Amino acid sequence: MNRTFEELVSEAENAPIDGWDFSWFEGRATEERPSWGYSRLLAERLPAVSAALDLQTGGGEVIVGIPVHPPLMVVTEGWEPNIAKATALLHPRGVAVVADSPEPPLPFGDAAFDFVTSRHPVKVYWAEIARVLRPGGIYLAQHVGPHSVFEVVEYFLGEQPEAIRLARHPDFDVEAAEDAGLEVADLRLEELRLEFHDIGAVVYFLRMVVWMVPGFSVEAYIPRLREMHDLIVSEGPFVAHSTRFLIEARKPH
Repeated sequence: MNRTFEELVSEAENAPIDGWDFSWFEGRATEERPSWGYSRLLAERLPAVSAALDLQTGGGEVIVGIPVHPPLMVVTEGWEPNIAKATALLHPRGVAVVADSPEPPLPFGDAAFDFVTSRHPVKVYWAEIARVLRPGGIYLAQHVGPHSVFEVVEYFLGEQPEAIRLARHPDFDVEAAEDAGLEVADLRLEELRLEFHDIGAVVYFLRMVVWMVPGFSVEAYIPRLREMHDLIVSEGPFVAHSTRFLIEARKPH
């Protein structure tokens, strides 16, 4: 890619970031996918339930890709651009989009759903998930794991304390789920290779995933961005590793 640093960064700064559509990264970044196939698991499970809830749905990209939905399918989302995108995608499929903060309480009655899902939630409120699940109901989700993409994080912020590196460890979710009265039936953790092929992909990534480098802006990090650009040009893709874990928890009868 024979494009200048300025061209790549300008394009990434001006690209829209509504929803969780990662098609902009095509040809610019690659990431391995977890072996369990989260969308495939949802496609297998959703047709068999009567009422399902997807939390922090983003722009609805995951749920719209599921061929068959249950009779009652509801999603929540709190970011305005994502709400509009999810509504446009999901309402024609008969899916209700609820504009709501992920923080408690969820705007649903007790035992309202027999299946609750979430892909990469920012924060998980286990007590609320347990409350809205029916007895025997299941929470199935793919969470971001510990020290995910920390090669990028620490490139800009420096070495992070161990407590921050382990903040999303699945053991904490298992403990919180059990404290909420749920039984963890499945837990799988994988580390996945991630490659950034140009500096624009890094800028776009940090604009989308704002909690990685809080307060990120091109202006604030211009020297480090230029250094990373030169590194990619001379040595090839910047390699990082994401971590993901699948968790399935059941509410006892």
